[in-house]
Amino acid sequence: MTGTRIRLLREADWDDVAALEKRAYAASGLSEGREALRSRHRASPSTCFVLEHAGGFAGYLLALPYPLLHCPDLSLAEEGAVREAGQGRNLHLHDVVIAESARGRGAARRLVGHLEETGRADRCPTLSLVAVHGSRTLWSRLGYRVRPEARLPASYGTEAVYMVKQLGPAVNDPALD
Repeated sequence: MTGTRIRLLREADWDDVAALEKRAYAASGLSEGREALRSRHRASPSTCFVLEHAGGFAGYLLALPYPLLHCPDLSLAEEGAVREAGQGRNLHLHDVVIAESARGRGAARRLVGHLEETGRADRCPTLSLVAVHGSRTLWSRLGYRVRPEARLPASYGTEAVYMVKQLGPAVNDPALD
């Protein structure tokens, strides 16, 4: 996708982020709303990105450190920065949405690749996510593996699946090998 760039999410982006998130998730009941989304960003502003295409807003990605096998509850805002106790640090890809006009050109893959590079640079051994809307197969092709022992909050519905990709050496988790 030529003419695109990835940058950190800024205050001025919130109208675009909230509108795109609502279009993507409201019909399925998975929309969190602006304040919950902003709380994820406040927890880790260095891992939340915007994709610009031709100078305009083309999508976003929100990620934050979260304990492995756990994820944010869609019905609750984060309270301050989230840090994992113990060894290692999992980076949780909370949300990635591409604007309708930019879909089908590898934009999501580019944003996720940027997050993976960021995670490796920060020495995060794993990247987790919750696959919704039947996206499990897509994430599996990108190297993510289902972790059935993770218990998801009810806010994700019954079809959601917790998945993990190893970015670096496993830290006290032989199940990732």
